[in-house]
Amino acid sequence: MKNPVRLARVPVLVVSAVLVLCARPAAAQGCPELLGRWPYGPARGVAVAGSTAYVGSGTMLLVVDVSTPASPQVLGGVELPEVVFEIAVAGGYAYVADDAAGLRVVDVSAPSAPVEVGFVDTPGWASGVAVAGSYAYVADGSTSGLRVISIANPFSPSEVGSVNTTGGINDVAVAGNYAYVADSGQGLGVISIANPAAPVEVGSVDTPGWALGVAVAGSFAYVADDTAGLRVISVANPSSPVAVGSFDTPGNAKDVAVSGSTALVADGYPGLRLINVAAPSAPVEVGSLDTGSQTLSVVVAAGITYVADDTGGLVIVDAATPSNPTVIGSHQTAGYSLSVAAAPGLAYVGVWPPALRVMDVSAPSAPVEVGSVGAANGVLDVIVSGWHAFAAVGNEGLQVFDLGNPLAPAQIGLLDTPGTARGLALVGDLMYVADGSSGLRIIDVGSPGSPIEVASVDTPGAAYAVAVSGGFAYVADEGGGLRVIDVSTPGSPTEVGSLALSGSAFGIAATGDHVIAAGDLGVWVIDVSVPTAPQQIGFAYSSTGSEDVSVAGNRAYVANRGNGVLVLDISDPATPVVVGSHDPAGDATAIALANGTVVLADYNAGLAVFDDCREVLFEDGFEALGDLAWSAVQP
Repeated sequence: MKNPVRLARVPVLVVSAVLVLCARPAAAQGCPELLGRWPYGPARGVAVAGSTAYVGSGTMLLVVDVSTPASPQVLGGVELPEVVFEIAVAGGYAYVADDAAGLRVVDVSAPSAPVEVGFVDTPGWASGVAVAGSYAYVADGSTSGLRVISIANPFSPSEVGSVNTTGGINDVAVAGNYAYVADSGQGLGVISIANPAAPVEVGSVDTPGWALGVAVAGSFAYVADDTAGLRVISVANPSSPVAVGSFDTPGNAKDVAVSGSTALVADGYPGLRLINVAAPSAPVEVGSLDTGSQTLSVVVAAGITYVADDTGGLVIVDAATPSNPTVIGSHQTAGYSLSVAAAPGLAYVGVWPPALRVMDVSAPSAPVEVGSVGAANGVLDVIVSGWHAFAAVGNEGLQVFDLGNPLAPAQIGLLDTPGTARGLALVGDLMYVADGSSGLRIIDVGSPGSPIEVASVDTPGAAYAVAVSGGFAYVADEGGGLRVIDVSTPGSPTEVGSLALSGSAFGIAATGDHVIAAGDLGVWVIDVSVPTAPQQIGFAYSSTGSEDVSVAGNRAYVANRGNGVLVLDISDPATPVVVGSHDPAGDATAIALANGTVVLADYNAGLAVFDDCREVLFEDGFEALGDLAWSAVQP
């Protein structure tokens, strides 16, 4: 499935004093500049050729030796522009459906040094790929249909044909002269590819769910139909496919592979389901396996089943006895990046599965993981102060780590708050915790190993984030808008003001007499010079939702799910102006600033590091932006 926030490629629009942001704007004059990425993430796609598996991990294509299934070993990897959705391997090349970057061709003849050699940037978002002969067939999303690409020369692939369907193509399988497509709400589509330059849809059959994956074996097509489970369709006559059987799996069927008389369904969180289809009109489940996370993709090679298991990574299964499938090996991939805190030369990234990763970003062009420690739950926010890191760990509350060795954090304290700890602010020895449905909690961390709650105040919404300035705590309270709480006497916090917003607030930053709130509809600029009567004075609309915001000087840096990093000039708070943007690959969730860099937690695509897009002025008034202007005066 495509990221639902990426609906169109349209520019940034400015309308009067209200800024309107739409999906995937081009970076403004190279600002902010992407300096480097740590591109690893959850496993989404998998393919196998011989004793080698190819696994997507965020925007990385990993090459994994599976000759010993119990002990898979990563041989090499190559970074691609976007998140790896699906992979097909043929003739020493991996063909990757790479989301917004289309089809990427990777030479994998040297497994330890795979290299991208060609690409076609399709007009949509590539989510599926199949290779037959000298052509690659790409499922290109809701508006771009099926793209047929000649790979006769892998170094110079070229599109030769395409066809749109009435749904949105998520996956494709090829058998003979036909491509069978999982066509979203329209079910199964059958496309004649007898003439690759002029593909034409010749048949279709609607399914009750949302067709996400497809496999073909013999005269039957098997459709992973989301909430409607597995659908079995006779394609004996491709121009007149007929639904003949079904099995409603307990989860959300996302992909399917067929081995003999068994259909193996990647069913999301319920795991792998094994369904006997010997009688296509009466399929029956004969086995299942909880793979640990959510199964997203499945392939079978030489009797072994390989699953891309989201945060569970690559899972290798012996399903030779369908009634008793067994995990025989696995390789853990990186998971989701949820939060980030920056310190000189280091970034601390909160992730799921629950952990705190330590990244060396002293060379911004090459971030590298140098340490990690398990966490009590997913780290939704993190603050680094002195020799300690403080983590908001959801339902487990506040967790404290000792950074005596910054590369090897050690847990020293944990306080279970009554709600869901989502956001943090630290002032002196007091930690202010945005605790979801339990409002604001104030915790004494003077003894970091023994945090103690000293006071709390409920809020009407769900507290997502908090900023503290001048004796007041400002809470982003989701549907409750902005809440202003007097914390001048920390033991007796009192709400003194509030402001309803036009959407839900998730992130917040305070600067002088203003608060910047980020939420599902964009960014609000709020005057809090009179804390008891906050007033909205500026607004920047975004159709894709903003998750977090940080401020430095007259710039606000926003983590926006559909647009990556947005940089707003707030020197005139009533009229925020976009001065830069960059969408690195994933779905931006959190942002932090340090030493002239912007560090972005990029959810399903690891970590990205940017410059902070702030001008340097020479003493004689000239502006220095790289080598765009020169001055005789040294800054």
